[in-house]
Amino acid sequence: MDFRIQLTQLDGYCRVNFPAMACICEILLDTRDLNLALKLGILAQAEAQRIEQQFSRYRDDNIIARINQANGHTVKVDEETAGLLDFASELYDLSDGRFDITSGLLRRVWRFDGSDRLPQESDITALLPHIGWSKVRWQNPELQMPAGMEIDLGGIGKEYAVDKVFSLLSEHFSAAMLINFGGDLRARGPREDGSAWQVGVEKISASQPELLSLNNGAIATSGDSQRYLLHNGVRYSHILDPRSGWPVTDAPRAITVLAPDCIQAGVFSTLALMMGKDAEVFLEGQNVQFWSIR
Repeated sequence: MDFRIQLTQLDGYCRVNFPAMACICEILLDTRDLNLALKLGILAQAEAQRIEQQFSRYRDDNIIARINQANGHTVKVDEETAGLLDFASELYDLSDGRFDITSGLLRRVWRFDGSDRLPQESDITALLPHIGWSKVRWQNPELQMPAGMEIDLGGIGKEYAVDKVFSLLSEHFSAAMLINFGGDLRARGPREDGSAWQVGVEKISASQPELLSLNNGAIATSGDSQRYLLHNGVRYSHILDPRSGWPVTDAPRAITVLAPDCIQAGVFSTLALMMGKDAEVFLEGQNVQFWSIR
């Protein structure tokens, strides 16, 4: 993979692109200073790569691998990891067990590739004894999981990275900017000319504009437009209920949430889909703006 930063000067602002977090990361900076934009882009890339290296489930040399390979032994974690585990534990309780960072094992049997191939019920059932945050002993900073269980922070990792990069760049840059990691984004404005950032979003309902004017806040979208199975005329979403091992039913096809920060936007959009038919009722109680389509 090409890890080089791409720097472009546009109409009154600079754009920095680089690959990380399994997507193209984009930084928009309201400045004409290319040298400053490059320095900020290097900082952003380093922070995104640090978070990816620290928390990716695909590596065998980070804290996630150490936890997942502990084979029932207790692991003492660093302060940053502890903060994410505390947050994940809160989400587990808030969602009545629907948001569960131990549910990544289900990817072994589910392949949401647009085909009609469903896993065998017996294969799903065999994994369920190894899923459930309630089976984990978490007493900050020590975590102990039964052998055979794993954690996966992918459900909050990209949004967390957006917010961390936003905070880091804010220490060095006070003008308007927008951080966009594969569609999960956070912005600050207005720009020097008084305008807001124009954000293109997936048009998921007739009432939602394809462009949103964003000065301050974050946007995230969750849905099954790209990842699903279609079997006997039934569409199966990639949003799984870890309590049953099966996709959530009666949920909106997609939800876009506008929230103060990216991790809130991402969590609310994901949790809403996990609530199935009660998705909109859940969001109405969270004091966030959202759009949904069924």
